Amino acid sequence: MDAKHQHTAISTAGLLIALGIIYGDIGTSPLYVMKAIVPEQINPMLVYGGISCVFWTLTLQTTIKYVMLTLNADNNGEGGIFSLYALVRRRGAWLSAIAIIGGSALLADGVITPPISVSSAIEGLEAVYPDIPTVPIVIGIIAGLFLLQSFGTQIVGKAFGPIMFVWFSMLAVLGVLGVVQHPEILKALNPVYAYDLLVNYPGGFWLLGAVFLCTTGAEALYSDLGHCGKGNIRISWVFVKTCLVLNYLGQGGWLLAHQGEMLNKRNPFYELMPEWFLLIGIGIATIAAIIASQALITGSFTLVAEAIRLNMWPKVKLNYPTDVKGQLYVPSMNRLLLLGCIAVVLYFQKSENMEAAYGLAITLTMLMTTVLLIMWLRSKRVPLPAILLFGLVYGAIEGSFLVANLIKFPHGGWVSLAIGITLMGVMYVWLRAFYIKRRLTEFVKIEPYIEAMKELSNDETVSKYATHLVFMSSAERQSEIESKIIYSIFQKRPKRADIYWFVHVDTTDEPYTMEYKVTELAKDDVFRITFRLGFRVEQRINLYFRKVVEDLVRNKEVDITSRYESLSKQHVTGDFRFVVLEKFLSVENEFPMVEKLVMQAYFYIKQFIASEDKYFGLDTSSVKVEKVPLVITPVRDVALKRVQ
Repeated sequence: MDAKHQHTAISTAGLLIALGIIYGDIGTSPLYVMKAIVPEQINPMLVYGGISCVFWTLTLQTTIKYVMLTLNADNNGEGGIFSLYALVRRRGAWLSAIAIIGGSALLADGVITPPISVSSAIEGLEAVYPDIPTVPIVIGIIAGLFLLQSFGTQIVGKAFGPIMFVWFSMLAVLGVLGVVQHPEILKALNPVYAYDLLVNYPGGFWLLGAVFLCTTGAEALYSDLGHCGKGNIRISWVFVKTCLVLNYLGQGGWLLAHQGEMLNKRNPFYELMPEWFLLIGIGIATIAAIIASQALITGSFTLVAEAIRLNMWPKVKLNYPTDVKGQLYVPSMNRLLLLGCIAVVLYFQKSENMEAAYGLAITLTMLMTTVLLIMWLRSKRVPLPAILLFGLVYGAIEGSFLVANLIKFPHGGWVSLAIGITLMGVMYVWLRAFYIKRRLTEFVKIEPYIEAMKELSNDETVSKYATHLVFMSSAERQSEIESKIIYSIFQKRPKRADIYWFVHVDTTDEPYTMEYKVTELAKDDVFRITFRLGFRVEQRINLYFRKVVEDLVRNKEVDITSRYESLSKQHVTGDFRFVVLEKFLSVENEFPMVEKLVMQAYFYIKQFIASEDKYFGLDTSSVKVEKVPLVITPVRDVALKRVQ
């Protein structure tokens, strides 16, 4: 059994991994949800209604929509909004906009989750040390967490499961203590109380924005499907949901015991703890919050890597710190998230202020997932009435959450929306620029140039550029090549080589495809290699290319010995040189306005990222990056006048 299936098969280890990776975000929500629902005076109607809303949100949104339905929409075992988009994108170009909105909102959420989780945990110390400055501690923990990312989380990851098991067990035990104080809180499971709060309590509907915080981690649960497998998630969710509901009921029991009082910055979660246990409880809560943040950071890295392969994000450098499949580290994203998290902590200071910003972005992601799911259900030929019912029910639920969350906009919700809109802008520019460039790249038939290449290869009057010259090509048809590559070989500076290689990388809609195809265009002189790599596969072209060449040598399909006479006798392997063509915007352009803005934004962002050779994993090879002008529409009429 391979490593992937070891994790995804139902087992104790698989269940522990699921606890450690998936439920961090949703599992730490008891730290702040009841505090957000009951702002000041403790009112029984608010307590019963709030807990009823939380229970039914967890049931309808997390259990039914995500655990029972959405997990079925897996792309060869992988989940997440981009995996779902890859499954349905052929059903309409407009779906790319849905994926961009959902993906951007999910990334924006990643900037607020670590600060709110860690702040809520650390603020428990104020019950013991009222004057303790929590902001520096929170920033210190978050900074430490981001600095650890480059080492990979393999070792830490193994400890996550048991720690989260302790955390959830603690939630359940504390919950039972609270329920024993006030057993009548169990009535809150009746949906009548939720209805009563939303319809009859003054401003009750707007409390949905606070209620929604209990399910924000549901999207992450779907994104991590590939790490744990459907079975492990479904079984572990029964345990997790039981512990969460018990804890919410326990907090409700404590609140009922103090009805009529003012909360005065007390957190019902910590009030459940006996005094002797408080510091231990805060310690466990802090570790759980760090694990929640870790899961979200890892999820953000995966999301960015998928967006790159779907042409929705700049080709930034990706590192793979360990051998664990799917585990990666994106240095540029790590820096952006770290700065974003620190800015959020400094701006909001307290977790209750962050609650105002939290949730607005993620409701957008959930709505977009619903749209993509409807398209997926259609592709599976599910009866239309069932699809309509699903669309209406979840459109109404998530639409209500979105409207209720809009009240947060002036109180900090604008922060996550501003981050989300910025990310959407980058994704839109990147995808649109990809299509513009593809439209304008001129391809020519390679056949007429083969003979010329062979002649150049044998022309000893031209100094040799490399023994093996490798061009990265975007031509999808085997019979074609970019005209710019032909220009580079014959005109820019004639590039004589013994063997010419053209390498094309095709990204598939499956996550882990690793295939290649070799076409011999001219015996011993010109070869084309097409790699078919899944959208979650690392682009280590240097390594893969070497592996292909070794296979060809083993099969006696190519001789890579240097053709220099002195070196040939020694059987020395010839040198390999890669050429990557990097486009720049030519001044010879007349644009439509929108395309002009898109391309200007594209080239502006491109200044701040590493060149494509690093993305393709060619940075350890001999690489020549050649600049080629991108002429969108050449200027037609040049008013030049000859004078005597």
